[in-house]
Amino acid sequence: MDRFEALAALLAQRCGTLEVRNEEPMSRHTTFRIGGPAALMALPRTAGEAKAAVRAARELDIRPFFLGNGSNLLVPDEGYRGFVVKLCGLDQTREVNRRLWAESGISLARLANAALGRGLAGLEFAHGIPGTLGGGVMMNAGAYGGELSQTVTAVTYLDREGEEHTIPAAGCEFGYRSSIFARHPDWLILKAEFSLPQGDPEEIREKIQELARRRGEKQPLEYPSAGSMFKRPEGHFAAALIDQCGLKGLTVGGAQVSEKHAGFVINRGGATCADVLALVDQVRERVLRETGVTLEREVRLLG
Repeated sequence: MDRFEALAALLAQRCGTLEVRNEEPMSRHTTFRIGGPAALMALPRTAGEAKAAVRAARELDIRPFFLGNGSNLLVPDEGYRGFVVKLCGLDQTREVNRRLWAESGISLARLANAALGRGLAGLEFAHGIPGTLGGGVMMNAGAYGGELSQTVTAVTYLDREGEEHTIPAAGCEFGYRSSIFARHPDWLILKAEFSLPQGDPEEIREKIQELARRRGEKQPLEYPSAGSMFKRPEGHFAAALIDQCGLKGLTVGGAQVSEKHAGFVINRGGATCADVLALVDQVRERVLRETGVTLEREVRLLG
């Protein structure tokens, strides 16, 4: 019995309600639709199941990789010989003392809709971000001038031992596409609290619709991708630099620099991880040679 078989057996013994899959194709769980199988994947639907997964893995000295919607992730073609805990089942919201709490597996679109349903403003920008709250908090996701750090007041997480903690936003060390959780990938975000002002529901809805229209006009939403491939270089915009170098439409295999938005690398069909990485290398080399700016990949490579 290998260590993943042992983990699966331990999880079945400890938490029979937890769904566990062997050799699960990661291409089913990333927005790029790319990636080979994970050795073992657990799909908790409650915080209790998530804790059981973390604690069992710790006992066997296996480090879990925590996955939301896989919207900022590139998985190798050979797969991931590790343990993945996918959190999309933790997706509940509730309001306590005029503060909105949401579990980490909720999509940012559903979170924005939950705020809208309560007449709460401030999360309109998040509606079109294709990730979950957990991933969004980890990387301080943002768009159109908004970031989660502007509204988050507290985060509850599990440490590597499976112990639960709640820290205020000041302790989250939020920065541009970063947080304390990005520096501690073995901490599992369970939920977050938001402080949001009351707003007019119709105005909130109109803003969400306007931002959706702008995204549809500018971004290649009709193709699988992982969103913006590169971080914003200081004093520049990655898409503008790539466009300036004439790289729109550059293609390697099934991967292409979007002709609609140069900051996106898209899967035009059958793209592999190797295709994407080769294309990214070509873009970085050309931009550095022609502009002197080094582009840093924002999309994470698993492994």
